[in-house]
Amino acid sequence: MSLHDITTRISNAEQDAGRAPGSVTLIAVSKVQPNARVQAVLEQGHRCFGENRVQEAEGKWPDFKQHFNGINLHLIGPLQSNKARAAMALFDAIHTVDRPKLATTLARLAQELGRCPDMFIQVNTGEEDQKAGVMPAQADAFIKECQGLDLPVRGLMCIPPVDEEAALHFALLAKIAARNGLDGLSMGMSSDFEKAIALGATHVRVGSAIFGERVAS
Repeated sequence: MSLHDITTRISNAEQDAGRAPGSVTLIAVSKVQPNARVQAVLEQGHRCFGENRVQEAEGKWPDFKQHFNGINLHLIGPLQSNKARAAMALFDAIHTVDRPKLATTLARLAQELGRCPDMFIQVNTGEEDQKAGVMPAQADAFIKECQGLDLPVRGLMCIPPVDEEAALHFALLAKIAARNGLDGLSMGMSSDFEKAIALGATHVRVGSAIFGERVAS
């Protein structure tokens, strides 16, 4: 698999779903990938990347940003409140807003810094104890709370349980987004992004299918 293969499959999935060409953003998940692999994808012209950890991203992306214009960086892993300031400075979008304390911290920092990345609220669609995200029953209230803090809520994000049909979770996320007037849907990964696009995904997160298997640190 390669970047070209994935972008072709995304284009085909857009077409099959009756979506406009280019309506889906590919986030190339570069977490735990060697810099050489990331640079190779940058050299092919791709500019949208996803990282799981603020500290890892801080060690990787400032240098790349000096050499490549137009990089768009998305935080797709859990965010601790004590890392929020660094995340606000480095990332263009944060996909894992999942609790009131974090939302309040981000809102305060946005006022201080005079800028704010796009925000996606993570919904724990599978209601899994080990997974981050607001529960579906609390999603509407939390969305309104974040909007009341003047956070730029772009949409919602989910990571379906590995042993359940992903499409059911994508459909649930789309339903919650629609009733709250949100059009951003960050859903779908290497194994299921075509299903996600069929159900309205605006951002898909693909890593190993582009870079190869992760190299654990």
